[in-house]
Amino acid sequence: MREWLAEQSEAFRKMIKIVVIDPSAPYASGIRAALPDAKIAVDKWHLVALANQMVTEVRQRVTRDLLGRRCTVADPVWVNRRLLLTGAEHLSAKQWKRLSRMLDDHDPTNEIGAAWGVKERLRMLLAEREPAKVRRRLADFYDAAIDAQLPEATRLAETIQTWWPAILVALTEDVSNARTEGFNRIIKQTKRVGCGYRNMINYQRRILSHIAVTRPQKSAA
Repeated sequence: MREWLAEQSEAFRKMIKIVVIDPSAPYASGIRAALPDAKIAVDKWHLVALANQMVTEVRQRVTRDLLGRRCTVADPVWVNRRLLLTGAEHLSAKQWKRLSRMLDDHDPTNEIGAAWGVKERLRMLLAEREPAKVRRRLADFYDAAIDAQLPEATRLAETIQTWWPAILVALTEDVSNARTEGFNRIIKQTKRVGCGYRNMINYQRRILSHIAVTRPQKSAA
């Protein structure tokens, strides 16, 4: 990235005000070196992914401690694992009952439930824009992480603390690299389906054609 930016004109680099990245120290270091005046923002999707990973790690650890083995298709904790990763506001009434029953019956230490609560508080934090509400949600998240007393939740809280200045930029400026991530996924899928392209022009045409076909078209009205 640093090399590519160095190849661009100084006028081009000065036009870049905010750079949205995933929480990667090498990326941040390269941006700071190449664009010292640009703000760095951390994309919220990657933070939610880290929170979901934390919940999964807690679920797997608790299962091993209780059963002495990994989950199987016969274990409700595994069967309902996707409910743990679904945003609370997206759960139907039936799914809420399944999730509550699973936690009541198969989470005797309440560690899985605590991890889920930490994840949800992070999601609520990332949904805010107003500074006062952001501060309150941040305090709620840290309190939940402390109360959970889980090494996985503590590690997530430390990551949020480390990247907080960049996270705050993403929240207050309301920026995301979701569009770029979507195009990157299309590029990878196109290359995989084509089993590689020797002609770069054909590769580019295939990517553009795929985007034109799959992207939703805006109404002319």
